[in-house]
Amino acid sequence: MTEYPRLAAGDSAPSFTLTDQSGKPVSLSDYSGRKVVVYFYPAAMTPGCTRQACDFRDSLTRLQDAGYDVVGISKDAPQKLAAFAERDGLTFPLLSDEDLTVHKAYGAYGEKNNYGKVITGTLRSTIVVDDASRVELALYNVRAKGHVSMLLRKLGLNAA
Repeated sequence: MTEYPRLAAGDSAPSFTLTDQSGKPVSLSDYSGRKVVVYFYPAAMTPGCTRQACDFRDSLTRLQDAGYDVVGISKDAPQKLAAFAERDGLTFPLLSDEDLTVHKAYGAYGEKNNYGKVITGTLRSTIVVDDASRVELALYNVRAKGHVSMLLRKLGLNAA
C-alpha cells in the first residue's frame, strides 16, 4: 500500500480543479484571498457523511462570517452529489474526485481501520487553507459526529 503524505500547517495547499454537483468546474484558486475549509468524506448519502455535511450546512453562516468558505470532496459522481445536496439542502460546493487524485495529494486516502478490518479508502479529513493558499490546519481521521463543533473551537469560532 502506498502511503500518501499528509499535509501540515504551513505547507502549500495542492491546487485542484474538480467538478461540483451542478457540473461546474471549481478550483482552489477560485478562493484566492479567502480562507477555505476543504473536507474529504467517504460517500454521499451515508449516515456519517450526511451528519457531517449537515453540520457544515448549519455552521456555514458562522464560518462565512469569519471569512471561511466550505468545500466538500468525495469520490462520488456529480449526479450523486447533486442528489445529496438537493436531499439535505447543502448550499456549499460538493466536488467530485472520482480518480482520487486530490484525495491523494491532500493525504486523505489510505489505510484505515473499519470495524476491526483494515481497508483502503477515503480518510475523513479536513484541511483549512488560508487566504494565501497555505495550510492553516490539517486534521486527519476525524469523526463525523462533533467534528464541525471541534473545528469551530480550533478556529476560535466557538458556538454562540
